[in-house]
Amino acid sequence: MPRQDDIAFFHPYRVRWADVDPQSIVFNPNYFVFFDDAWNEYLRAIGLPYPDGLTTLRLDLVAVHAEASFRNSARFDEEIQTGVRVDAFGRTSLKVGFSVWRGETLLTEGRMTYVAVGSDDRRPIPLPADIIRRISRMEIIAPSGMVSGALPAEA
Repeated sequence: MPRQDDIAFFHPYRVRWADVDPQSIVFNPNYFVFFDDAWNEYLRAIGLPYPDGLTTLRLDLVAVHAEASFRNSARFDEEIQTGVRVDAFGRTSLKVGFSVWRGETLLTEGRMTYVAVGSDDRRPIPLPADIIRRISRMEIIAPSGMVSGALPAEA
């Protein structure tokens, strides 16, 4: 279970009417929209606003896996926040943990795996050292997969 103290980046959000189902609780697939929105803001916070920040590096990060566990429900007009933490680096990928909170109550946690691909051919490429450095500076807990504190291990 994630701890708020271990997460360096949070993105606030007020639940809109469009986010909820007829029970006035967030429709479960919308948590993936919250994850995506928070990931984009995380990239902005490390100086790589999407998509232009990645385009300058001639790459994109594409989602190849997503999962979520639902613990509590967010409701219409509540203020929530999504925590983002990069958990691990691979040679061409990174694993990102997400957690959605209402105050100190964990609502949902999820994980997504992104693969770096070249912007020209969309084929996997090694994660650039610049991205690894930027993420490493943001995180409270160093992502796993680091070798000598600078490069990701083979994945």
